[in-house]
Amino acid sequence: MRGPQTRREIVGAADRLFYEAGFAHTSFADIASSVHISRGNFYYHFKSKDEILRAVIAHRQDSTRALLAAWDHAHPAARDRLSAFVRILSDNGEQIMLHGCPVGSLATELAKLMHESREDAVAVFSLFRDWLASQFSALGRAEDAEALALHLLMRSQGVATLFTAYRDKALLAREMAAMERWIDGAVSGEPSCQIGEDNRTCI
Repeated sequence: MRGPQTRREIVGAADRLFYEAGFAHTSFADIASSVHISRGNFYYHFKSKDEILRAVIAHRQDSTRALLAAWDHAHPAARDRLSAFVRILSDNGEQIMLHGCPVGSLATELAKLMHESREDAVAVFSLFRDWLASQFSALGRAEDAEALALHLLMRSQGVATLFTAYRDKALLAREMAAMERWIDGAVSGEPSCQIGEDNRTCI
């Protein structure tokens, strides 16, 4: 049926435009023009931009779950799964260099706008956090798995932000290698890679 397909095309176009131009700077007209449909047909599927945003966030959540499931299937070992997470920076390097991290950029924009969908956007981060924590738990760090997961997630976001700012592929490669070393230290239980009440961790 054309109806569901048109709706998917609208969500896909909005997802791309929200990422490239930002939610606030993307209009109904921009999205409708991108999918080459009339304004009336557009309103049949979505009555407001906020409604499209909710659909985009739901799409991103589903895509993230599918990505994590694919990593689980492709990498039987938890340590290799953590490397797959690190490699997402290089796998999506060109897009990140131009537009930043799609998860971080939308969550940050919605936070600034105090938008009601902010928590739903942040939920994509939570999917990554919980998945990373399960990998650290499998590697013997169950007690501080969530803290380790948050540290790795924050570090990845920081690297993505600086890569977008500097557009330096050598910097990206260095920081990815440093993240891998940090993971090895955390997994081996190096004293400098412990996370305590002050949330300190090795770098």
